[in-house]
Amino acid sequence: MEHKNQNKWGVVIVACMAIFIIVLDSSAMNVAISTLVVELDTTLSVIQAIIALYALIIASFMLLGSKIQDILGRKKTFLIGLGIYATGTTIATLSLNAGMLLIGWAILEGIGAAMMFPATTTLVGASYKGKDRITAFGIWGGIAAVGAAIGPIIGGVFTTYLTWRLVFASELVFVALILIFRHYLTESEPTLKWKDLDIVGALLSIVSLVLIVLGILLLTRPEFWAYVATLLISGSILFIFFLLWQRRRINKDLEPLSDISLLKNRLFNIGNFNSIIQQIPLAGFLFIIPVFLQQVTKVDAFTTGLALLPASITILIFSLIGARLSSKLEPKYILMIGFIIAAAGTYILGGVFNVNTQVVDIIPGTVVFGIGVGFLLSQMTNLIMSAAKDDQETDASGLFNAFKNLGYSIGTALIGVLLLLGVFGGLATGIESSGLAGNMTTEQIQSSLFTYVEKMQTEPPQIPPELVPQATQIVESTISSAMRQTFNALTLILLLGFITSIFIPKNRKLNHNI
Repeated sequence: MEHKNQNKWGVVIVACMAIFIIVLDSSAMNVAISTLVVELDTTLSVIQAIIALYALIIASFMLLGSKIQDILGRKKTFLIGLGIYATGTTIATLSLNAGMLLIGWAILEGIGAAMMFPATTTLVGASYKGKDRITAFGIWGGIAAVGAAIGPIIGGVFTTYLTWRLVFASELVFVALILIFRHYLTESEPTLKWKDLDIVGALLSIVSLVLIVLGILLLTRPEFWAYVATLLISGSILFIFFLLWQRRRINKDLEPLSDISLLKNRLFNIGNFNSIIQQIPLAGFLFIIPVFLQQVTKVDAFTTGLALLPASITILIFSLIGARLSSKLEPKYILMIGFIIAAAGTYILGGVFNVNTQVVDIIPGTVVFGIGVGFLLSQMTNLIMSAAKDDQETDASGLFNAFKNLGYSIGTALIGVLLLLGVFGGLATGIESSGLAGNMTTEQIQSSLFTYVEKMQTEPPQIPPELVPQATQIVESTISSAMRQTFNALTLILLLGFITSIFIPKNRKLNHNI
């Protein structure tokens, strides 16, 4: 029998601790990229892949994790996920190489998070009504934003002054706190049995999303470009099969992995599309800003985290302001304002990158970007979840969180790819115009310098020593140019979000949570 809640906000506090550690990882570890490359003897692309795969595993297993709530109950599902997550974070703490980090962080933590994530949404949704629910989801979204945003400063402190491993080890403290306060969580009655679980649907959803993101990640390796189209097309076809399979099960009165009838709801559809669009720039921003600061300005992990702190604070403040505004202003208008402001931030940032850029130069753009993202994060959860009926909440939370994490994964993969492709293309132009080649072919020098970038400039390029200073200048100039192009792409993505948010239907009843 459950303890009676003594604290009105006990459920949201526990949910927020869980969501905090889930989103903390990727942003905290972003500032440790150069350290990870050296200590684990790996490359920028591998670390990018691990960060992207962490979000991808969460997205891929989200529908399965969400459905398991109906079999085990939401509290039990949450606690089992917590156990898997704790195992993963322990392995990540002890990582000796990139493979171990991949298993602990991306795979085990990802699966654990996929069980915890939708459970936090349904736990909060079932525990609050009306204005309290809007407030609770606002806090939940705000803490998720804070976890992503203050991660860099936490990762910076640990990486520079202690060790990056403490980012993972410190999460075990939150795991312990969640276990201590687990009595605040209420169990739900199981409504399904294991035999009702749609195994085929689960496999189709997992494999399809993995193929799509792997296809994007392989764009960083020209030698694998022949496989990119195959992976993207195969993943897309399998996802269509997944949707058809779900419809078939529904028509036969069998339990689907997810109630895809939700996708016929205009508010739910556009809301999730906007959630993906909003996550792509946030993930890209948190990945490529540290890459630039550490490669071009040569700052350490702590200074990198400090550089992102103004954006962190801004995201937190405007997440809270946005949550308060939603009771007075139509959520779609807050989203439109958020997209425009965030786009203005990326546009400003696109104009500041050059070889002489310093940390202080990026702060105005990051603050404007943070204001927009804060507004966006404050609205997404309640807006999308309000489109679902009470008996669809579990399915809605699974789909919402799957799409959200897919957006983050695609953001890290796609924006990282755009940056590295810009570097790869720019190196060829820079080498040819400089006459640097000498006794080596342009291709040999380009390959050497690209490896130099991939190693975060922590090892000397394989070229004659007398050419290193000029080559380094070309590399830094190329990265700066690629950053400008990438932020221009982010601006266009955010403007697309503004356009699509225009089509979100007005719903005055939204704030009263029907």
